[in-house]
Amino acid sequence: MKFIRRKTLAAASTVALGVGLAVTGGLAPAAAAAGPETTFLVLAPQGASTDRAVARAKAAQGTVVATYDQIGVLVVRSTNPDFARQVAGAGVDSVASTAGLGTALDEGETVELTGLTSTSADPTGEPLFGQQWDMPMINVPQAHAVTTGSPDVVVGVLDSGISSSHPDLASQIAKDKSASCIGGVPDTTEASWNPTTSDHGTHVAGTIAAAINGVGVTGVAPGVKVAAVKVVNDDGYIFPEAAVCGFLWAAEHGMQLTNNSYYIDPWELNCRNDARQRPVWQAVQRAIRYSQGKGVLHVASAGNSNYDLAHKNVDTGSPNNGTPEVREVNSACLVLPGEAPGVVTVSAVGPTGAKSYYSSYGQGVVDVTAPGGDTRFRTQGARSTTSDAILSTTFNVVTRTNGWGYKQGTSMSGPHATGVAALAASAHPGMNPGQLAAFLERTADPVSCPAGVYNPVPLLGDAYDATCSGGARNGFYGAGMVDAHEAVR
Repeated sequence: MKFIRRKTLAAASTVALGVGLAVTGGLAPAAAAAGPETTFLVLAPQGASTDRAVARAKAAQGTVVATYDQIGVLVVRSTNPDFARQVAGAGVDSVASTAGLGTALDEGETVELTGLTSTSADPTGEPLFGQQWDMPMINVPQAHAVTTGSPDVVVGVLDSGISSSHPDLASQIAKDKSASCIGGVPDTTEASWNPTTSDHGTHVAGTIAAAINGVGVTGVAPGVKVAAVKVVNDDGYIFPEAAVCGFLWAAEHGMQLTNNSYYIDPWELNCRNDARQRPVWQAVQRAIRYSQGKGVLHVASAGNSNYDLAHKNVDTGSPNNGTPEVREVNSACLVLPGEAPGVVTVSAVGPTGAKSYYSSYGQGVVDVTAPGGDTRFRTQGARSTTSDAILSTTFNVVTRTNGWGYKQGTSMSGPHATGVAALAASAHPGMNPGQLAAFLERTADPVSCPAGVYNPVPLLGDAYDATCSGGARNGFYGAGMVDAHEAVR
C-alpha cells in the first residue's frame, strides 16, 4: 500500500448502528435541473440535533441515507447541482461534497507463495513461521508462551474486506460485527464485507490474528478476533463517508481497536483552514473522538512517502485523483486519520530494524515503529528481495483463491502494532484507549536515530534521504519498536 500519495451504491441492509438509517428521503416539490448523483457530508452544529439539518437536506432535494446522530453528521445523496448552497443555513454547520475525495489504496506488489514448506524453526508449529522474520523481531514467540490473546478482544480492520473462507482466518473473524461501510451505510451481508478487487485487508488481518492451526502463518495475536469493516470500494478508493461509518460501526459494536492503513481525502494533507477540506476534517474528527469515548483505540500507518510529517512546507503530490497542485502548507494541515489526536501512528522498519526506505516519519508524529518490510536495502535500491517483505494471508481476486504472500509498507507495520496492542488489552483488560496507547509506547524498545543523513537505497537517488531528530523518543521510531512480550508481562 502506498498510504500517502498515489497508488495503494452497495445494497445496504438497515442495521442497528445506534444511528438512524434511512433509504428514502423527501424531495423538494420544485425540482431543479438534475445533475449527476453526488454524495455530501452535512454537519449539524456540534452537540445539536440533526433534525433541522435533515429537513434542510430534504428541502434541497437530498436523500438522507445515513444519520449519525451521535456526532451530528448526515450522509446525503442528491442530483441537485445547487445542493450545497441550498442546504446551508440554520441547523447546518458545514457541508462538503465527497465527489473526487476518494483516495486510491495502493496495493503495492503481492508476491504469492507457490506452496507451503515446513520448517523446524517454527516454535508455534506453523509451517511458514520460519519465513516470518517479523514475528521474532517483536518477540511474538515469547508473548505466545504467556497468551495468544482473548477472543473478547475484537479488532476492526478498516480496509478492503477480509476473506471469510481463508483457512488461516475463517475461525478468526467476528462475523456478527463485520460490515461493509461503502457509501456511508453499513451492510452486514457476508458477501458485502468479503474482498472483491483487493486483498489488502486480508493481508492486514493475517498479520493481526492468523490462526495457530498447523496451516500457513501465525498472527501477532491469534487468540483475538478481527472484524471486517470494509471502507475501500471496488475501484480502490476510500471516501470520507465510508471512514466515518467505519469509526461509528466500531464504536457501536464493542471493538477495542481498529487498524487503519489508508488516508482520507485525495490530498496528502488535510488542512483545517481550507474551506474545501474543513468539513471532512470535522466529520472524521467527530467520528474518531466519539469512538474513542466508546473505548476504541485507533492505530494508523505513517505513510510510504519518506515524508517528514513534523516539517510540512509544500505539498506537491495532491490531489491524487486529478492534476496535482503545488500549495504551501502549515501546522493546520494533517494526515487523516494518522495525525488525529489520540491515534497511534506507526512507522516501518525492515529486517535489520532500521527505518524502511519508504517510511514517512516525524518527531512528535510517529508514536511507535514495527516491521513493515524493506525489499531494497540489501542491494542499496538496485533490486528487490521479496523475502524481506512481510508474509501474510492473501486472496487472489482474479482466481478467487486463498493463499499466502508478501507485501511491504507501513500498511504492514500498522497491524503489527495493532496486534501487540490487542495482546496488551487481553493480558491487561480494563485500560481505556489513552492508557492502552501509553502502555504500548511504554513497553516499546527504544531505537536510536542513525547519525547524519540516512538513505539505505542510495542507488535510487536522494529522494530517500531522511534525517532523524530526537533522543530516546525520535522522529523515525517514536517510543521504539513494539514488543509483544513486554506487552503481556
